[in-house]
Amino acid sequence: MSNREAQDEEKEVLMSIYEGDDCFKCLNDTTYQYRVGEKGHFQSFLLEIAWQDEYPEEIPKVSLKAFYNKHINKPTKEFVVTQVKSEAEQWLGSAMTYTLFEFAKENAEDFMKDQVEVTREEQEEVESNAASNPVPEAKKKVKKEQLTKAQKRKMLDRIDQKGERPRGSDWVDVVKVRICSSSIIVYTKGEKNDTC
Repeated sequence: MSNREAQDEEKEVLMSIYEGDDCFKCLNDTTYQYRVGEKGHFQSFLLEIAWQDEYPEEIPKVSLKAFYNKHINKPTKEFVVTQVKSEAEQWLGSAMTYTLFEFAKENAEDFMKDQVEVTREEQEEVESNAASNPVPEAKKKVKKEQLTKAQKRKMLDRIDQKGERPRGSDWVDVVKVRICSSSIIVYTKGEKNDTC
């Protein structure tokens, strides 16, 4: 059986085993993720296994680089990856993705023994410290207000050659309303008509 046929067969098996399991995710034909632990728990992690062309004759790529794992410290990530890779070496030549996911689930407590819980306040403090570090002036970009051509024309029509608005441009017309017996008469500035 060729490596490609073995991969297709293993994919079919994985899909049938993990059907309906929210922890399992198939990213593409050769990349699979499995969440170990309760979602949102500080000791949960997302294990990613990516098959290479020669898989299962060579070990797959094992990774914890998903954004979900941002709360895990670097030594813990490295420890998990090395442990899973050493387990994978025992299974060379056979389908091992399911076995590696199960190995991670069974040993999750040992993997995460050095992982400490970070409270929201501590996480916000770390993020605010990163945000409060000043960015060099060269990297700061000042975003200028962009006007359309129509907005620019309208603005130019409102100002004179000195760049100022003409006197009275922002004045409001005075409206005088007079109610007669059966109709309403509206006078604007400058009009006078006393007939009802």
